[in-house]
Order: sequence, then C-alpha cells, then structure tokens
Amino acid sequence: MKKIDTLVEDVYNVLDTSKADDGVDVDAIIEDFGESMKAILRKNVLEPRDSKRRLRMSNIGRKDRFLWYKYKGMSEEKMKPNTLMKFLYGHVTEELVLALVKLSGHKVTHQQELAEVSGIKGSMDCLIDDILIDVKTAAPFGFKKFKEGGLRWDDPFGYIDQLRGYAASLGVQEGGWLVIDKTNGHLCTHFENFEHDEPIEKRIEHLKEVVEREERPEQCYELVSDGKSGNTKLAMECSYCVFKQHCFPDMKVFAYSTGPRFLIDVVNHPKVAEIYNYFDN
Repeated sequence: MKKIDTLVEDVYNVLDTSKADDGVDVDAIIEDFGESMKAILRKNVLEPRDSKRRLRMSNIGRKDRFLWYKYKGMSEEKMKPNTLMKFLYGHVTEELVLALVKLSGHKVTHQQELAEVSGIKGSMDCLIDDILIDVKTAAPFGFKKFKEGGLRWDDPFGYIDQLRGYAASLGVQEGGWLVIDKTNGHLCTHFENFEHDEPIEKRIEHLKEVVEREERPEQCYELVSDGKSGNTKLAMECSYCVFKQHCFPDMKVFAYSTGPRFLIDVVNHPKVAEIYNYFDN
C-alpha cells in the first residue's frame, strides 16, 4: 500500500514515465475523470451560482464581517467572466490532480462526502491513503505559503478552519492539503495537527451569534499606504472581497497596469485613468 509521504513523487513518476502504477484500473479512472468534467461544466457554467445566505464549512474561516454581509444578503460585486474562468479551471485542475493521484496507485476515498459539525454542512474533497486532504490550486505566492506552512499566520480565505471542520466531522485531529501551482505545475503537500487548536465548534457557535446581530462586526483589515504617494488603499485581502463597496462606498478605483487599485484617501491624484463605473453590474 502506498504511503502519502511519497504522493508528489509518485504523481510526478506517472507523468515522467507515461505509465500508471501496476494494478490500478486505468479505464475506470479515466471514465470517472470524464464524468467529473461533465459535472463541473454543468454546475459551474450552466447552473445558477449559489448565493444562499448561510454558513458553510467552506466559509467558516472567513472574517466575521464578510460572513455578516453574506448572511444578511448584502449585494455582492458581480464577478467578471475572467474571474469565473479562473474558478472554473481551478475546479478542473483539482480533479485532474486527483485522477493522477489514483493513477499513481494511492488510495482515494470519501470524495465529496458530506461533513457536518454543529449543524454546519459541507463536502470534503477526499481522503488519500486514509489522510484527510483538501485539494487546492494556487498562484506561485500562495503555493509557497502552503509549502512553507505560512497559513498559520496568513490565511485570508480561512482554509485552516475549513479543514478543521472536515476533521471534526471525521473525528480526527489532522489533515492536509495537496496543492498545485497553477502557473508552474509544481505540486506540494502540507499537513497540520489540530490537537491543540481551539475546538472548531467554538468558532461555529461564535459565528452563529455574529450573523444574527444587527450591528456590523469590526473591519477585517486596516488600510495600507499606496507607496510614497500619500494615498491609502485597500489591503490586498479587501481588494478581492465582493463586499468591499459596503465597507468603503466612497472609494475611487484607478486602472493601473497591474489591475484595478482601490484608493480611499486620495492626496495625490494618480496619473492613470479613474474607473467611474467599476461596480456597475
């Protein structure tokens, strides 16, 4: 039986040798992969996106204010087609990685199995070699953070609490991530032990109370300076948030070559075009 310690090496070997591990049912794996591609197209392209006001295992690690906005049904910034495309090929890539894991001879079970803790539900990715695993795609910066264990101090999307929820539903104290660098194709694994963490049930009960309040929770991140211009801008985490216009209704958006920049205090007007209708749907 394969051990998860050699997972990345074994997947690379399949790609390097063009040969699956002895004993695996190649045709069945390919058929399952094809069915997964069909399901991804239907769910992520042809079906309405889920905008329900609820707590889910996948979001319990997000900041309190974000979840308060979500639960209250506040209007969300409409995602642009290129952003939706990134999510789409993220789903496709993660399924491809799992297919390669199976071809390499590692045991994959519990795919999309229901997880529930304190009434909060979700679907875990899988267990690989009996270890809880969440499969992620990441840009090079995010990939490095996974590889070096940086999520413990920088986890804006709440991946640790998400995994802790899945672990609690299984009654285990550990789990990890299998991550692919979507730019360079590198793979890595990283594992965490949650034995000494605060029980995820306590986080869930806190969130249930937060989202029922009338008052808005505190701001998630402080503003940051925009270089030496004297201007202030949204923190990187806020710039990706679909609710940012509710926190900063008077922000100005400018078209920099690196993408839109969201300025709050404009002391010196940038020498680039301002986008006046950025939040128009």
